[in-house]
Amino acid sequence: MTIPVSVPDSVQPLDRAEIVKRLELCPSLPSLGSINKALQGLLFAEQRFSAQISEIIRRDPSLASRLLRLVNSVYYGLTTPVNSIEEAVFYLGVRQIRQLTMVTPIIEDLQRLSGRCAFPWREFWQHCIGTAILTREVVSAVQSPPDESDYVAGLVHDVGKIVMAWGFPEHFAEIHRHAAIGTRDLLELETEILGLDHAELGALYLERQKLPELMIKAARFHHQPEKAGEQRLIVASVQIADLLMRNARIGFSGNFLEITREHCLEAAGWQVLFPGEHEAEQAIARASLDRSLERLPSVLEGLV
Repeated sequence: MTIPVSVPDSVQPLDRAEIVKRLELCPSLPSLGSINKALQGLLFAEQRFSAQISEIIRRDPSLASRLLRLVNSVYYGLTTPVNSIEEAVFYLGVRQIRQLTMVTPIIEDLQRLSGRCAFPWREFWQHCIGTAILTREVVSAVQSPPDESDYVAGLVHDVGKIVMAWGFPEHFAEIHRHAAIGTRDLLELETEILGLDHAELGALYLERQKLPELMIKAARFHHQPEKAGEQRLIVASVQIADLLMRNARIGFSGNFLEITREHCLEAAGWQVLFPGEHEAEQAIARASLDRSLERLPSVLEGLV
C-alpha cells in the first residue's frame, strides 16, 4: 500500500477546473506555431545552396552560435575549429540543420517559461533534445519519416513539466522534493500533489496552442502509447526514446526511478513498434540505437 506524501498546507491538490484556469495564463510559445519558415522552405527545396542557407542562419545569432558549437563538438572530431557558417553547413548537412532550426527557437521559448523554479534545466533540455534525436532513430527503424514531425513530437513530449513549473511552482517544487527520494513514480506524485500529471497538463497546454494532433498525443500518451490511436507508432517511438535516455542517464527527465534495459524492451511502445517476434529486426534496431546513444552526449554538449 502506497503511503500518501506529506506536503505543506499551502500545497494542496487542485481540481481540474482550477488547473485549466491557471493554464490559460501560461504564455504561448510562438516558435511552436511557426518555426523559421524561410529557412525551412529553403532546406526542403530541390536546389540547396550553402551560401543561401548560411545567409539566413546569420540573421539569427542564437542559431548561428548553436550551429558552430554543434559542429565543433567532439562528435564531429574536427582537429581545426570551424569558425565559418558556410563550413559548418557543409559539415552538418541539411538534415542536422533542419533539426537545429526547430530546436533553437523552441528551446529558447521553453527556457523563458522555466525561470520560476530551481531545477537542473540544462540537463532537462538535454533530455528533451536527446529524446527528439532518438525518436527519429527509433521511427527510422520501422518506417521512413516523411517530415520532421516525429522529431518535434519527441522534443515537446515533456512540455507539461515546464508548464507545471511556470503555473504551479510550489507544487512543482514539492513534487520534485519527493521524487528525489527515488521510491515513487513521478506521474503518481504529480497526480497526488497537484491533481494532474505532466502528460495530461502538457496535452492541455498544446491543445490551447492549437498544435497538430501528433504533438498533443505525444505529450498525453508518451507513457501509454498504445492509447494514441493512429499516432501510436510515433508516440511509441517517443516512449522508447524517453526510456533509453533515462536508462543511459543522459540528461535528466525529473524522474529518479531507475530504468533498466529490460524496462525499455518490455515497454508497451516496443510492442507497438515490433509486434510479434521479428527478433532479427529488433536486434538491428537495438544495435543502431546503441550507436546513437554513444554519440549523443557529445552532440548534446554542442546543442545545449
